[in-house]
Amino acid sequence: MKLYGHLTSPYVRKVRIALREKNLRFTHVPESPHDPGNHIADMNPLGKVPVLETGDGRVFFDSGLIVEYLDECGAPRLIPHGEERWPVLQWHVLGSGMVDAVVARLLEGRRPPGQRAQDLIDAQELKVRRAIAWADKAAQGRPYLIGERFTLADLALGLALEYVDFRFPHDWRSQHPRLGEWLAGISARSSFAETVPPGMEKVIDAPR
Repeated sequence: MKLYGHLTSPYVRKVRIALREKNLRFTHVPESPHDPGNHIADMNPLGKVPVLETGDGRVFFDSGLIVEYLDECGAPRLIPHGEERWPVLQWHVLGSGMVDAVVARLLEGRRPPGQRAQDLIDAQELKVRRAIAWADKAAQGRPYLIGERFTLADLALGLALEYVDFRFPHDWRSQHPRLGEWLAGISARSSFAETVPPGMEKVIDAPR
């Protein structure tokens, strides 16, 4: 399999973590849709990453869909069957929404000062803060969010919180210390440690 996408994309990182958790071999092609001569639009008409090309030539795009495909490739399951499936997917929606909000805030903040919509930035920051508060209450200090093992729920929230630290750094841990402790455990997993994008390692290693 080949995974296309730049290292700093949280959506690409979601797939990279899933591939490692599933112990699936792949080649990473670090292409961005903005690189001259890139092939992203040839595979994904939306011109976005990640894109996964399978060994038999099939192409999948959108991180959520790619993870679902990978989960059908063998154990261990990231998305359980039965009643646990729905809360896992709910956590995935929460984590994805947090990442989307941070990305929207980041892009708006990169606009020239006179063109930035501060109300949009404020709205995205409020979404993130509400999501963190909800996650802290719902997680209840458990090692894993659903059941007794790592699932897509843990992947999605762990990824989102690390991306918050990377692109929207603020002291959320002082209000939600047990969620910070939970993240420390998830961040120590090899799948997370081995996929830290350039620049994020300084944030992760910073004292809390």
